[in-house]
Amino acid sequence: MERKKTVLIVDDDKFLLDTYSLKFREDGFTVEIGVGGEDALNKLRSGLEPDIILLDMIMSGIDGFVFLETLKKEALGKNSHVIMLSNQGQEDEITKAKELGAHSCIVKASAIPSEVLEQAKESLN
Repeated sequence: MERKKTVLIVDDDKFLLDTYSLKFREDGFTVEIGVGGEDALNKLRSGLEPDIILLDMIMSGIDGFVFLETLKKEALGKNSHVIMLSNQGQEDEITKAKELGAHSCIVKASAIPSEVLEQAKESLN
């Protein structure tokens, strides 16, 4: 039997964490939550190896860019597919995120949770 895919959802917005968690769980994913960047980094440092990291760009404390830099520096989540969630979708931010290791970016305002789920599943193929 194929092991369940794991997603680490990193955001400081409780409503979005709940919304995305529900969507991914309904689809059979194991869901881990990082309430902000520091919490998520601690989970990765403890050995969590998610298939997907769904990462909010703008968070208090450690933002998405610092998170990506830390992933690279500490060699965390090496096999994880990072999908950045942005509110703005500005080209320079998307370029910067990809340069730091994000595989793709999704503008939250223009994608409903089921579309985010679909993009995440496509990224694994």
